[in-house]
Amino acid sequence: MRVAVTGTPGTGKTSAVEVLEADEAFAEFGLDVVHLNDLVREEGLWDERDAERDSLVADLDAVADRLADREDVLVESHLAHHLDADRVVVLRCHPEELERRLTERGEPEAKASENAESEALDVILTEAVNEHGVERVYEVETTDRDPEEVAAEIAAVVAGDREPSAGTVDYLEYL
Repeated sequence: MRVAVTGTPGTGKTSAVEVLEADEAFAEFGLDVVHLNDLVREEGLWDERDAERDSLVADLDAVADRLADREDVLVESHLAHHLDADRVVVLRCHPEELERRLTERGEPEAKASENAESEALDVILTEAVNEHGVERVYEVETTDRDPEEVAAEIAAVVAGDREPSAGTVDYLEYL
């Protein structure tokens, strides 16, 4: 099984997946966990550096090639939904909380604001549904939840104990 855990930066992907990695029960699923941003950086799987956003632009074809032989994998990143996946978990967070989280971790105000707006517009959710179909996308609201609760939701998706749920979160009032 191939699982993508994605969402706008600041929604809690890394924190929740780190909780899963430490959970012995999750190990029974036999999924290797790939933190895609680390893989891109460590293996040079990027095309260019975006100076304005102070980030690397991943070479998604090179990433897909690198992961092609891995069948039982959970990939975590705001780009994970661009890869082949059987199930796509899209973490969502209210834009005001998302902006707060990002600025608290040191992101520039403009970048935090841009990400909050993207979250309100459902950018990653829309991309995930367009690439994988509504029947393979699972939205998880993270705004008022700790990483353990979010990890439990992701585990439920992996176990098949949760129905697809794209389109259940709405932040348009933020705009």
